[in-house]
Amino acid sequence: MGRRKKLINNTDIPQHKIEAIACCIMPDILAFYESEEGQREFAEWKKRREAEKQEAETE
Repeated sequence: MGRRKKLINNTDIPQHKIEAIACCIMPDILAFYESEEGQREFAEWKKRREAEKQEAETE
């Protein structure tokens, strides 16, 4: 049986409320990243991240 990852919650918000909110917004997040716009924005983010990584390596 696998171990459950310990959750990090440094707020006064109870964990069950955070999980309830996550369950509500997760379908919208998935729909966005499956859309053309979401995929385009993700690709642009990856390009920026790679450029920043390469820039940091050259310094």
